[in-house]
Amino acid sequence: MVQLYNLHPFGSQQVVPCKLEPERFCGGGRDTLFVAAGCKVEAFTVVGQELCQPRCVFSTLGRVLRLAYSEAGDYLVAIEEKNKATFLRAYVNWRSKRTENSRVCIRMVGHDVEAPFSETFRDQMSIVEMPLSEAPLCISCCPVKGDLLVGCTNNLVLFSLKYQIINEEFSILDFERSLVIHIDNITPAEISFCVGYVAVMSELEVLIVKLESDPKNRESVNHHPHKTTNPTKQAEGISNETSQLESDDFVICQKPMELLGEKSKQSGISVTLESTGLAGEKIKYFHVRHLLYRRFAPDISSCLLSDDVRLHSLQLLPIYQTGSLTSDRKNSSQEKVLLSLFCFFSLPHVGYLYMIVKSVELLSVYQYPEKSQQAVLTPQFLHVITSNNLQCYTVRCSAAAAREEDPYVDTTLKACPPISMDVCALRIQLFIGLKAICHFKNHVVLLTKADPETVPERRESPKRFLSRKGTSVNPKTPPVAEAGWNLYIVNTISPVQLYKEMVDYSNAYKTAKTQSCIHLLSEAHLLVRAALMDASQLEPGEKAELLEAFKESCGHLGDCYSRLETQHSHLALPYYKMSGLSMAEVLNRVDWAVEDGPQKYERGLIFYINHSLYENLDEELSEELSAKVVQMFYAAEPKQLPHILCSPSMKNIDPLTAIKYLRKLDTSGFSSVLVTLAKAAMALKMGDLDMHRNEMKSHSEMKLVCGFILEPRLLIQQRKGQIVPTEFAVHLKETQPGLLVASVLALQKNNKIGIEEADSFFKVLCGKDGDTIPQLLVDFWEAQLVACLPDVVLQELFFKLTSQYIWRLSKRQPPDTTPLRTSEDLINTCSHYGLINPWVNVLISSESLVDKNYMEDLSKLQSLICGPSFDIASIVPFLEPLSEDTVAGLSVHVLCHTRLKEYDQCIDRLLERCPEAVIPYANHELKEENRTLWWKKLLPELCQRIKCGGEKYQLYLSSLKVY
Repeated sequence: MVQLYNLHPFGSQQVVPCKLEPERFCGGGRDTLFVAAGCKVEAFTVVGQELCQPRCVFSTLGRVLRLAYSEAGDYLVAIEEKNKATFLRAYVNWRSKRTENSRVCIRMVGHDVEAPFSETFRDQMSIVEMPLSEAPLCISCCPVKGDLLVGCTNNLVLFSLKYQIINEEFSILDFERSLVIHIDNITPAEISFCVGYVAVMSELEVLIVKLESDPKNRESVNHHPHKTTNPTKQAEGISNETSQLESDDFVICQKPMELLGEKSKQSGISVTLESTGLAGEKIKYFHVRHLLYRRFAPDISSCLLSDDVRLHSLQLLPIYQTGSLTSDRKNSSQEKVLLSLFCFFSLPHVGYLYMIVKSVELLSVYQYPEKSQQAVLTPQFLHVITSNNLQCYTVRCSAAAAREEDPYVDTTLKACPPISMDVCALRIQLFIGLKAICHFKNHVVLLTKADPETVPERRESPKRFLSRKGTSVNPKTPPVAEAGWNLYIVNTISPVQLYKEMVDYSNAYKTAKTQSCIHLLSEAHLLVRAALMDASQLEPGEKAELLEAFKESCGHLGDCYSRLETQHSHLALPYYKMSGLSMAEVLNRVDWAVEDGPQKYERGLIFYINHSLYENLDEELSEELSAKVVQMFYAAEPKQLPHILCSPSMKNIDPLTAIKYLRKLDTSGFSSVLVTLAKAAMALKMGDLDMHRNEMKSHSEMKLVCGFILEPRLLIQQRKGQIVPTEFAVHLKETQPGLLVASVLALQKNNKIGIEEADSFFKVLCGKDGDTIPQLLVDFWEAQLVACLPDVVLQELFFKLTSQYIWRLSKRQPPDTTPLRTSEDLINTCSHYGLINPWVNVLISSESLVDKNYMEDLSKLQSLICGPSFDIASIVPFLEPLSEDTVAGLSVHVLCHTRLKEYDQCIDRLLERCPEAVIPYANHELKEENRTLWWKKLLPELCQRIKCGGEKYQLYLSSLKVY
């Protein structure tokens, strides 16, 4: 289906001042038009919309049958006919042609030019003749590399573009006959070539292959061509059978067929490669990958077959990598990287557009209202001519390429209109007697001729459709020039100007709220996107204007999807994001006034606002807009109201307004712990502590924790990438620290907050900077061990806790708040905290430790070391601040070395510092295989120390008696 609009893509037109009726013409780069007539080629400079001036004229060998220009290498190539023989010639350095009689250098392809002739070649046009074993039928230049592909009856010949270096300052353009592609069972009427992709078209068949350069398949390139056996034999068999059945009374037509990918090998067309490069030259292509084969059947609905039911206008259109649409990087021809490639071909009444990079896919089918004669595809439009009309259709190339270029298209971040969207005809412009068309830059070139009434020629036999080999592609000799012809240059208007017209046109559909509004704005968006993808052709000012139009078009599409009830309402979000509009600007575009009945808010707007409020945007809505948002969600999505009130963007909401709507939720059956917490938060904001306490008392602590899990932003928010505790969290820290720790622990357990984020939250909440650790964070770490969270790295958590315990013990630093758990609680509830060894109590009792907090930290540290999970070796290097001169330090050091089974050292330290603990130590630690230490180590040491006497004589003696 084709949407029909009546826009104005065509601007002014000018007449090309040709002297003879054009037979062939083509565009040359940015500013030149080549026109061939008779045995001459005229070049015209096309500048602006009102200036087309003759540039130069040069003679050809004969009448020009085909003409093509390559921007890479800046050369013109032509198939010329003289005395019923055809020649292939390339015109190089044609810009130096001053007058028609200026000297011209003619040389054969690959001919070496010696240095003394360098100045001659620098200042004059060169004609490079390229001999072929078969007559050339069609030509195509690669738009990226400038290589030339020539189509002959049974093969395609590739001439690689290269530069012949004359000296350090000068080189000349040349070609090398590098590859022959043998194609059986199809005779090319048109070909197209682009960076290894080859499209071949006969009257009713299209074949697309890719020349691969994978060296693993080097054997596929042969110096003597061979044919694929099975498909070829099959095709020849069909051909023979067909020829036997043919008679004057029967017409045998092959069925239409479409084969994609590797299946296209079954077409019966044999494709083989023959390298013809010079010895020692690097081989560029090694094998062939089949992409598409399509065969059409002639229309046999009528008794007579029309002679001109044939394919035409084969074209490969590349789109290059552009980077971000907001990038200022300028693409030069040397930096072009192929992003996507499209192939177009057409029957008289139907055109087909395929995407052929990565996957082969039919993008669009164009149904023409009249019989077409020729068409040209551009990144923005498809231009089609009939006998009396120039038609302009939209294309989907930019939509397909956008998905290849940007992985974030079709997400909540970015969007692009779908490639499946109906194409539309923007304009059908009347021209009498259209004959041919070409396109370059922003110019459409048209040849018109008023045909006199002629006697219809005798039709050829319809049997020409039956056999590929019977296809004749030799162009007919053009008739003698007659009056009534004109060559026009129609200038297409700038993309921004046409975009604005399309936006104005869409306003007619906006009030009706129809899909046509979205469709037309999508076309406008793709028009601007396509122009930006061809950024190498843009001036800096044009690109800035297009980028502004691009953002504006995203805003218009966001408006459509936010206000129209469609199944794709969610697209309002990515389009608004791409528009660069703030949330306040989007809300200000909403029509809040409703004359009759309640206000209705569409899904797209609700989805956008809801998602934006969840994203922690660094944007605060005004009190007025915040109230409108609350009103909107109460009417459309009341369950989301508590959530959106917790967004940092809603900071300026009037608490009374918020509580009013929250209470309405209570009476409407939406009462829940989340609503309660939202009201408690608003009460705090108002300073009403009594109301806050009443709300918090209405649910158990476990339910309150569940409420915080449902909405973490009640406690934790992010602003400018930083963790910010809420007023609610600050209040809980002072009044209910246990609930706060339990809530944050639950958030971590439910993957609502990460480990580092939680640590940062408590530091910020307690106002601690750098390495200073608040007690509330230590409480949180201890709670993590008790909860045994699966994502917590135990040894890392052990290290955090032991480091903090050691630091406090060494500095005699008490905690800044009362710990939530005692060592006894931890030992009883957490398996990672072990029972403290009995001898440790004997050791500690030898010295009076009055400080209760000091004793708690020491007990927790000792319990962790005695636990089953602790990696002792990892903490030993950090025990240095904890001196062994104190009983606390000694106990920790001895515990660690005992866990490391260094019993000898431990016995020596206890005998030296606390002999009364050595026997309890031995009773507990020296068991089983370590019992020999009683006799070999402990008893001899005690006896020796008793003999020596001293002030600890009685202690040693008492120990020996116990022993």
